[in-house]
Amino acid sequence: MPEVEILMTGAYPAWDMFDLEAKYRVHRLWEAADRQELIASVGKDIRAIATRGELGASADLMKQLPKLEIISCYGVGTDAIDLAYARANGIRVTNTPDVLTEDVADIAIGLLLATARQIPQADVFVRSGQWGNIPMPLVTRVSGKKVGIVGMGRIGKAIARRIAAFGCDISYFARHEDKDAAYTYEPDLIVLADWADFLIVIVPGGGATMKMINAPVLQALGPNGILINVSRGTTVDEEALITALQNRAIRAAGLDVFLNEPRIDARFLTLPNAVLQPHHGSGTIETRKAMGQLVRDNLAAHFAGRALPTPVV
Repeated sequence: MPEVEILMTGAYPAWDMFDLEAKYRVHRLWEAADRQELIASVGKDIRAIATRGELGASADLMKQLPKLEIISCYGVGTDAIDLAYARANGIRVTNTPDVLTEDVADIAIGLLLATARQIPQADVFVRSGQWGNIPMPLVTRVSGKKVGIVGMGRIGKAIARRIAAFGCDISYFARHEDKDAAYTYEPDLIVLADWADFLIVIVPGGGATMKMINAPVLQALGPNGILINVSRGTTVDEEALITALQNRAIRAAGLDVFLNEPRIDARFLTLPNAVLQPHHGSGTIETRKAMGQLVRDNLAAHFAGRALPTPVV
């Protein structure tokens, strides 16, 4: 049996599980009838955590694993990992950047098209037999509109490249201006929302971005505006967003992320002007295989004493 013991907080695709279980002694936390009992039983021998972005690793969990050396995260977001605790205790942390950039950018554009052109509603219109009996309502053009991007990291730039092909004007908000970005920097988020027809959110989660898309931002976006969120559920004030959608204070929203996933606020399910995705922006075979490979490459590098391919801490 493999000597190195790792704790997995959630399932990976079968191709990753097969490889991990061939190389390590894997303890499946999500399958344990009593998770605390499992940790108490094996925690003293755990040297690595394999987790997912939305599951993370708390300081409380790390404290129970005295031999923990590394946390390898399947996903780019590390806001659910207590990085301060890991850093203070010499625990390495890795993630899977770059490999999911293109797919998340694709889904941002897909959500924009779906909301503006009402593609889900059009599908229902045809399937329900309404076509030919009543006219399909007119929808909103995407080409040539003003698009505000909240966040100009790797994925923000990939979204901008795509939306530029639609002949859209692009401005962006970020903590700092990116001198290499060929778009207009707007340091005031409300000013950006007021200018934009569409607002696309792609910033990291965490305290610094908590509820940054709030009632004043949505009010500035206005009754013809569309919000797209492919970042984290924490970045949007969901109460304010639901109210804005119910009252038509904004036209629509396309959402890939939510608070309390997958048990999202049930009111979203009743909103005809919201397009909902199950946090599946990176959910292609190609990207998920690349993500899993990078998780495994980071673990292998660590235990072989080599440089980590994608270190966070």
